[in-house]
Amino acid sequence: MHPAFSIIFFTSAAGAGYGLLALLGLLAPFGLLPASPLFGFAALALALGLVVAGLLSSLAHLGRPERAWRALSQWRSSWLSREGVAAVATFLPTGVFAIAWLFLGGGVAGVAGWITAAMAVVTVYCTAMIYASLKPIRQWANPWVPRSYLALSLMTGALLLNALLGVAGQAAGWSSLLALASVALAWAAKEGHWRHCATARPVSTAETATGLGHIGRVRLLDAPHSEDNYLLKEMGFRVGRRHAVRLRFITRLAAFALPAALSLGALVAVPGALSGTLALLAVAAAALGVIAERWLFFAEAKHTVTLFYGAGEA
Repeated sequence: MHPAFSIIFFTSAAGAGYGLLALLGLLAPFGLLPASPLFGFAALALALGLVVAGLLSSLAHLGRPERAWRALSQWRSSWLSREGVAAVATFLPTGVFAIAWLFLGGGVAGVAGWITAAMAVVTVYCTAMIYASLKPIRQWANPWVPRSYLALSLMTGALLLNALLGVAGQAAGWSSLLALASVALAWAAKEGHWRHCATARPVSTAETATGLGHIGRVRLLDAPHSEDNYLLKEMGFRVGRRHAVRLRFITRLAAFALPAALSLGALVAVPGALSGTLALLAVAAAALGVIAERWLFFAEAKHTVTLFYGAGEA
């Protein structure tokens, strides 16, 4: 599939924002976060800023952005519509949670925070299912896609929270441990997804797609078009194996290895400027790595329609 930057940015930024928002909703009611209103405002502003920036970016991918609201009406059958409904619905408990956490406290913040966390998880899951529900693309239609999306959202959210605490001078050992654990979980989920894509049998071949397999091997004699059409541009994107290997190495290094090492450094460092700097560097490395991972997620997906344009299997 053609890797559109608007969707790459949307899934990366919004995933990090929802991950941070879910952690704030879960942890704030237990008193694990600083009681300072300034910290709460900064954390919520960062989470919601990433979510809103991602949602606005996704509109750029639509042919008619002004009609985006119509997608919300198809929630019974469309994961895209469910994602939109969940994204909009999340703002209501988030607003209640923000007011209660920053100004009121008590039980209201707890209930609203837990609802906010649940809605954030649901929204990320709906985003993942947009792709996992597409059966013609075997690299997406498998359980590893929602697992990877949720794990990467948790990882980026945990790294952001650790960096916020470090910058605020409130670095805590548990936040660095949470960041380390989330990196390990996301790495395992992504490796599982890549392993599945490499070992799973093709959904279809040129023989099964044409129904001529009983005759023998099917091959394309002549291209159906004199130049690339929309289907080939959008669903027949090709990435060289050399580039795929290089980008996977960048993903492993930037998204997982470096954030893990830097989070470990923040854990053992004396709380202060050094631990905060290491946590910020972990966020920067993860951002680069997640963008590389998301680019590959789209570029390596092969739609079965490519069988009619010369591909042997999909």
